[in-house]
Amino acid sequence: MSLYRDTGVVLRGHKLGEADRIITLLTRRHGKVRAVAKGVRRTTSRFGARLEPFGHVDVQFYTGRTLDVITQVETVDAFALPIVGDYQRYTAASAITETADRLTAEEGQPALKLYLLVVGALRALAEGRRDASLVLDAFLLRSMAFAGWAPAITECARCGQPGPHGAFNVQAGGSLCSRCRVPGSVHPSPEVLALLAALLHGDWETAESSAYGVRRDVSGLVAAHLQWHLERQLRSLPFVERRTRQAPITDTLGSNTMSGETEVSSAAQGTRSRESARGVTGA
Repeated sequence: MSLYRDTGVVLRGHKLGEADRIITLLTRRHGKVRAVAKGVRRTTSRFGARLEPFGHVDVQFYTGRTLDVITQVETVDAFALPIVGDYQRYTAASAITETADRLTAEEGQPALKLYLLVVGALRALAEGRRDASLVLDAFLLRSMAFAGWAPAITECARCGQPGPHGAFNVQAGGSLCSRCRVPGSVHPSPEVLALLAALLHGDWETAESSAYGVRRDVSGLVAAHLQWHLERQLRSLPFVERRTRQAPITDTLGSNTMSGETEVSSAAQGTRSRESARGVTGA
């Protein structure tokens, strides 16, 4: 029997048989791992609660014929407890783990940078010191950079001319200068481009001073850019609640600023119960 140990984040779980569950983790050294946790759905399970989504755990596996088997679990960070009690943080965390799962199609391939991004984003959500929408958009931008899909923000996506530029096109790769602009481009305000750059590079002072309307438009661009490259919509993203407790209420953008852009709807509002979104984790 071949044993190995790694730390990882629980991305999702699926039922298997009457008492088992298949757990998908993003680990530090082995990338994405799918393993069987036997008996975790029984009330007498020794580590069932530690393998819930968003958990940061130290896991021992042994190599099976088709799927590895989890034999030991120790909690490293209990991110799930503060996250599941808040609808906005819960839906943002669900979008983060689903994105990480989609970006690691091959199992067993190391993805250290993405693993660290996921751990950092879940820690920020669990601590609750930053707005959940900003944490989510920062993670999505940085995870796209990990995948090689980062949008051009400060230069033209086609010719590389330094910006900022007045047009943005998801299919073209981001900002476009006046010569490279294509039909269907949107025209975000300078504040939107500044917030995109701040989230990508970790300038939280600029990000947290942005207005609600700017954050809303950035969320639409980020979601559209990600889903264009994934070629499918994230199941969890429409549930994300985009309210903010910290940003000014005044919308600094004009009503026509984002004309032509199909924004991803923030379908989940405060009146939607947390249970309606639980299905997005696959748990």
